[in-house]
Amino acid sequence: MRRAVELGDAVLGTTSPNPSVGCVVVREGRIVGEGATRPPGGPHAEVVALERAGAAARNAELYVTLEPHAHHGRTPPCTAAIVAAGVRAAHVAILDPNPAVAGRGVAQLRAAGVAVRVGDGGREAAWLHEAYLKHRRTGRPFVTAKFAATLDGKIAAASGDSRWVAGAEARAWAHECRTKIDAIMCGVQTILLDDPQLTARPGGTPAKRQPLRIVADSRGRTPPDAKVLGPGGPTLIATTAAAAEGWRAGIERTGAEVRVLPSDAGGRVDLAALLRLLGERDVLSLLVEGGGVLHASLFVAGLVDKVQAIIAPKIVGGSAYPAVAGEGVARMADAVSLHEVETQRLGDDVVIVGYVHASEEWAQG
Repeated sequence: MRRAVELGDAVLGTTSPNPSVGCVVVREGRIVGEGATRPPGGPHAEVVALERAGAAARNAELYVTLEPHAHHGRTPPCTAAIVAAGVRAAHVAILDPNPAVAGRGVAQLRAAGVAVRVGDGGREAAWLHEAYLKHRRTGRPFVTAKFAATLDGKIAAASGDSRWVAGAEARAWAHECRTKIDAIMCGVQTILLDDPQLTARPGGTPAKRQPLRIVADSRGRTPPDAKVLGPGGPTLIATTAAAAEGWRAGIERTGAEVRVLPSDAGGRVDLAALLRLLGERDVLSLLVEGGGVLHASLFVAGLVDKVQAIIAPKIVGGSAYPAVAGEGVARMADAVSLHEVETQRLGDDVVIVGYVHASEEWAQG
């Protein structure tokens, strides 16, 4: 199952809105076929692995990171392919919460005489499919808050200059992460200060598949020549009725989409409404790269699932541009504590990755 998870992780970001499933076929202790789900419209992991196994799949065992589907969608049922191949046993890491599947795949396999075991590698598969699981259970994307900050928690100097908080290795890591998500969002203040492209450029080269670029701009301040409106992928500006109609029309002339959403009590874009919109558009994963006001709004609303914090060994001082703005909590006991925390050294910087909720909570949506 470990190999199946590796296969799924290798195609993460290319299969959405389908999950990035990995599958391995084993016969007499030897891998005879393996594969991962192809981009939408292409075969699923089980079919790829079985085709590579050929006749060796008969009486073999199949390991798959997510329950095979038993219904006709973009592709025929994977359960039918498994049965037709003569597989004698299937190891399924986790069940698929999609109402169209939800145990039906396992039931169909068992009814056809295939021995099914559920749970092998379930923890690792839940991490692999975290965005898909969240979307299928809630209708909203999995939200990761990402920032690069100094030791004293600043994402920019007093002037607003932020190039560069983190070093080259950390920035390269961040661009690799962008290749695995469906959408990336920042607030309008970040656009005004940094003018980012919000594109995925691993190794300095634009990735073939680019995430949807989103700007939360409640009052319509994004300039029409902003880089986020230029080449590099589709762009969505989320605003409110407070934005002038003339500004909206000007932004739309650049080719970007402008969506007027409800405002929250503070007059900003209702982020819960925005996430519902993205979920309806089959956005499974959303990476939020601030700034501090947007991060604070997401944390206060309880909408963050995961945090990626790059900590640079620098000290700025002062009170401007914190990674998470707002009033903050009154007691340390009320601070957001991360779970399942992992750390990684990237040059002189340290990346801290963790979940806002314990695994048994986020895995269940």
